[in-house]
Amino acid sequence: MKFKKVRNIDTPYTGISDEDYQIEKRRLQIELLRIQKRINREDKKLVVVFEGRDAAGKGSTIKRFTENMIPSCHKVIALGIPTSNESKNWFRRYQKHFPKPGQIVFFDRSWYTRAMIEPTMGYCTQQQYKYFMKKVLKWEQNHIDNDTLIIKFYLSIDQETQLLRFEDRLDNPLTYWKFSNNDLHARKKWEVFTQFKDQMLERTSSEKSPWIVINANKKREARLTAMLHVVNLLGRGKFETLTGEDITKTYSIKVGGVKFRGLTYRQLCVLEELKEQEDQFIDLDDNT
Repeated sequence: MKFKKVRNIDTPYTGISDEDYQIEKRRLQIELLRIQKRINREDKKLVVVFEGRDAAGKGSTIKRFTENMIPSCHKVIALGIPTSNESKNWFRRYQKHFPKPGQIVFFDRSWYTRAMIEPTMGYCTQQQYKYFMKKVLKWEQNHIDNDTLIIKFYLSIDQETQLLRFEDRLDNPLTYWKFSNNDLHARKKWEVFTQFKDQMLERTSSEKSPWIVINANKKREARLTAMLHVVNLLGRGKFETLTGEDITKTYSIKVGGVKFRGLTYRQLCVLEELKEQEDQFIDLDDNT
């Protein structure tokens, strides 16, 4: 297993205005939808993990990823307290939620709970923690070898930012439920959590599933930065930030013996459906 240094991403969105944020978010969401369409069309599998402390913005970032995606082709997994059996069969708890061909799965906290908050709070034994740290990269590699791409984000916030967000949650009648006594207990163990977090980042960042660390003290900047990373990693066009322009790229396809050129992405999708129908008819003819 080849280890890879954790990658801390600098954001190009420092101090972005409200107007530019909305424009850039839309541009990135268009590209994410194109990526989703291709994953679905080619029967690929993608897992996107979001880790971080309480109030780091994991759920809100996932929401911006998915709000314009095709609902039937993605899932968001946010598991609660594990049962005794799930705690003993940790990897299986998450593996059953992994994507089927053509699907994207977003994990709002993941199997890496065992690497950070569980040992911090004493929710797992030392033996369970050590077993996880020893086996996790091999487990991920097995999924990668089975054509599952894994992207792992860690959203990093400081103590002051977390406290401000906790206060905002408590003051808001629509979000007070997000705060729990457990959040407060975990905050008291900030340094212990930091030690486990640093160990996780150092020991579980492989060449094929590296950790991507994003400064999340500014939610909007973090959201766009995470989306941009996926677009740059999986997109087929060159995305230039803050231009206000959609990527202009033309496509071509051959349907019914006719070559269509200079197509927009939307036109390509329509013709691809026609081509799939054409191929199905050919298969039927071959079987008769």
